[in-house]
Amino acid sequence: MTQRHPNPSGVDPITLAVVRGALETAQREMTLTLEKTGRSSVFNLAHDYSNALFDHLPEMVLQGQDIPIHLGSLIPAMKAVAGYFGDDIHEGDVLYHNDPAYQGSHILDCCMYKPVFYQGELVFWTVCKGHLTDIGGPVPAGYNPDAREIYAEGLRIPPVKLWDRGRRRDDVVNLLMCNMRARRDQEGDLNAQYGACRVGERNVLALLDKYGVETVRAAIAELKDMADRHMRSLIRSIPDGHYQGKAVLEDAGHGYGELTIQADITVRDDTVHIAIESPPQLPYFINSYAGNSMSGIYLGLMMFAQVPPPYNEGLYRCVTVDLGKPGTLCNATEPAPHVNCTTTPMETLTDAVRMAFEAAAPERVTASWGHASGINIAGINPITGEQYVTMVLASIISGAGATRHMDGWHACGPLCCFGALSSGDVELLEYAYPIIIHRYGLLTDSAGAVASGEGVARCGRWSRLGMK
Repeated sequence: MTQRHPNPSGVDPITLAVVRGALETAQREMTLTLEKTGRSSVFNLAHDYSNALFDHLPEMVLQGQDIPIHLGSLIPAMKAVAGYFGDDIHEGDVLYHNDPAYQGSHILDCCMYKPVFYQGELVFWTVCKGHLTDIGGPVPAGYNPDAREIYAEGLRIPPVKLWDRGRRRDDVVNLLMCNMRARRDQEGDLNAQYGACRVGERNVLALLDKYGVETVRAAIAELKDMADRHMRSLIRSIPDGHYQGKAVLEDAGHGYGELTIQADITVRDDTVHIAIESPPQLPYFINSYAGNSMSGIYLGLMMFAQVPPPYNEGLYRCVTVDLGKPGTLCNATEPAPHVNCTTTPMETLTDAVRMAFEAAAPERVTASWGHASGINIAGINPITGEQYVTMVLASIISGAGATRHMDGWHACGPLCCFGALSSGDVELLEYAYPIIIHRYGLLTDSAGAVASGEGVARCGRWSRLGMK
């Protein structure tokens, strides 16, 4: 028999379901807007973006089925950006930001925040984060393995206003765009983000018109409490104790050797504390600042937890985190270079956290997914004469982790994206950029030889690119 919990919010179940559905619809329409209006292939083919709704506190009230590396960092980033402006937030404002020093993930992931006012009161935030194909700096696409400091990686955008009380700050937008390659794509993607935030705003305002602020807030409070109950119920099922997981980041060939990330979890009743230990930060672009590391930790937890929806900030009330000493690989400080952090070391950090939880409950084991290794291309399109920069998402396709009940899935994308990223149609990629895909498919045993009957991930990838 399903245990029934009291509903202290006082919202009847039908109204709660309708409000929840309206919020989910608002978020899905934001995602659809980005897909249909994004200019770059990273937006309109790969879907390398994420959308979320926050309330006035600001706490996340709904995350989409989007990119995990975006969603976890949005929680501290939203608070950092709202806190930066404080009382200087007004109707018609739009804020923008990518800086890991303000809890961003990496500088290619640029995030737009639109405060939603209803009858003069701040009630919601619509938030959209997307991977821009270029962010300036010495190399196209932003991934500069020669960078020894963050200043050599690209344009850092601390919290700024792109719209001020409804007026577009063309001077600020121009400043940003003048520092990016392939301006047409970058500005098109920025406009798509703005459109997504506006669509989300339109939908939540309609919800407020129908039910009023008090009822909607009560429903949101209950949805966050529901997520909290789901997570606490899971944690309570784990025996109290200390558990440890370790994952090794392989030597990238730059003389730093193998790097070990360790996660220690302490379970007490319905709470869990996660402590991370990692090596000192390096003069290499794999350092992870705090916001990005929170995404890695939350993904490791959610791979283990597999709790039912809703998915909101209530999930993490019973979770506390210690990222370790400042100046370490998973708690980097300025001026550490970082742009590759959303894959490395994020995926290794996720594995360490996941394995620590699985030490506590081995019956819930889920194997790791493939780790990302992407190809970026840039140049002048000989057909149009325009500059282009893009990531060939077909290059990062890999396999999903097995469970005790089934083998891993083929071609689901890397761990950092967890199935939310797509490689897009080959024909569309060739149409948009001066490349030819000669072959695109799975290569047997490219993820390692597979023995029959073993519950391991089976996958492969093989692609060869040619320039027109």
